[in-house]
Amino acid sequence: MNEQVKNYVDKYPSEIIDMYNDLRKIIFDSVSCELEETIWAKLPSYYVGESFVRLIPFKDHINVESKAVIQHEEELARYKITPKGMVQIYLKQDMGKLSVD
Repeated sequence: MNEQVKNYVDKYPSEIIDMYNDLRKIIFDSVSCELEETIWAKLPSYYVGESFVRLIPFKDHINVESKAVIQHEEELARYKITPKGMVQIYLKQDMGKLSVD
């Protein structure tokens, strides 16, 4: 894990860190090319070219920001989608077959 991202995530409770790591693994497993992991605008971000996914931790959930959210809104219906088009995944919420395209 990128050192800046690790330092950012390490300030959250262990449950959020575990969830973050699960989501991060989904991101890495969902692409066949190399990802750039970085902090952008103070937020952990994952890039493939111009496409990105941002994982934004909070005390009881993580927001996932990606253009793909709107494209897959129907498949993500069991999650809350914010007015800004981010998926909110709460602690203890089943992530099931969540994937990132």
